Amino acid sequence: MKRRDFIKTSSLTMAGVAGVSILPSSVFGKAFGRIAPSDKVNLACCGIGNRGADIIKKLHGTGMANIVALCDVEMGGPNTLEIMKMFPNVPRFRDFREMFDKMGNQFDAITAGVPDFSHFPISMLAMSQGKHVYVEKPMAHTFHEIELMMAAEKKYKVACQMGNQGHSEENYFQFKAWTEAGIIKDVTKITAFMNNGRRWHGMKVSDFLPAQPIPETLDWDKWLTTSQFKEYNKGYINGDWRSWFEFGNGALGDWGAHIIDTAHQFLHLGLPTEVDPIYMEGYSPLIFPQGSTLVFKFPKRKNMPALELSWYDGYNNIPVLPEFYGEPVRAKDIPPPTSGPISSKRYPGKVIYSKDLIFKGGSHSSQLEIIPAEKAKDMQSSLPFVPTSPSSHFANFLKACKGEETCRSAFEIAGPLCQVMALGVLAQRLNTKLVFDSHTKQITNHKVGNELLVGPPPRKGWEQYYKM
Repeated sequence: MKRRDFIKTSSLTMAGVAGVSILPSSVFGKAFGRIAPSDKVNLACCGIGNRGADIIKKLHGTGMANIVALCDVEMGGPNTLEIMKMFPNVPRFRDFREMFDKMGNQFDAITAGVPDFSHFPISMLAMSQGKHVYVEKPMAHTFHEIELMMAAEKKYKVACQMGNQGHSEENYFQFKAWTEAGIIKDVTKITAFMNNGRRWHGMKVSDFLPAQPIPETLDWDKWLTTSQFKEYNKGYINGDWRSWFEFGNGALGDWGAHIIDTAHQFLHLGLPTEVDPIYMEGYSPLIFPQGSTLVFKFPKRKNMPALELSWYDGYNNIPVLPEFYGEPVRAKDIPPPTSGPISSKRYPGKVIYSKDLIFKGGSHSSQLEIIPAEKAKDMQSSLPFVPTSPSSHFANFLKACKGEETCRSAFEIAGPLCQVMALGVLAQRLNTKLVFDSHTKQITNHKVGNELLVGPPPRKGWEQYYKM
């Protein structure tokens, strides 16, 4: 019986629903595709170091999850030791496929806190087996992979959450309330920026890195997953993969999901018609530029005007801001970039220009502010009520696994946002303007660019994940 059919049948008697809701899954039966509210969600965690460790601790900290399996290609490496010590008796794996084969009937959901290019196979296998998915941002590495993941979420009817955690905090609820009340309307321009130092700043490469001895704790073949074979070099692991087009999605894929996410959702931006790299500092076909400015053009949407979004990254590529901008906006939950602490004068952020008002904001949970300050003061009494979040991003996911809430950053919401960023990454990689047909989902002016929407073929033995 499908979950929706069960709910429909159960709704005939409210007393029956009330009675079932207190039963554990051992009585209720997980074959029905749900987890009883009285149960914890059994989690298998892929990637247990660095950001993966943070995800595990946050989900476990809600008190709503059991950690039942750990998987990492560097199990026993320095970055994995903390989680291994936290859960000393939990089974450990280096290959997520083996974990699914041996323990697939013992967990309800997975986390994917791994490099961008590895999100896809783990998530697709999980969804195809009816497992719920919490995956870090961006959802996947290529436009096409994101398309397949959105389709799988719909096909397999599982709860899926992308890890842009601010999408469950103040900024989300404020942006929603202000657009519904007409405070934010007729937006024609957005400036978004991330100008802190990144790992690839100062790098110069003419080819992939030379071979180095593989650490004993690392299974390099499993680390590569779908990517074509490369010789191991420490310049690829522990976050340095972000520097490479082959493995990561750069500053835009890393921070765009924390800066433009609510604007994309509540202004119904969808997909752009053009992406133009109007500025490029230190272009390379292998690693991300030292700085870039990308201009995305979005068409009219129903009663909303056409909109131009400009993205600025690079330490020296700071956008021109309104003279009354004031101090930058900082989110309470903003983590430092992996290359070092964030400068207080370089907090990532955005400026939103509407017909009547200008707003400034930061990243993650930070709320928008109307500028100049005098205008904000005059409007204070007329601003709508903004509700508080009923659950953190992590609790929201676990409650969605149990049918109690809906994921706020479900793939159907996060997917188009990630596809916008994927198109931006292609413009950086090719250093050329791309014209995009949002109906056919094709790049119409660049053959290689259009082929890169799908990306290179997966490594032999990994093709099946594109057919699930």
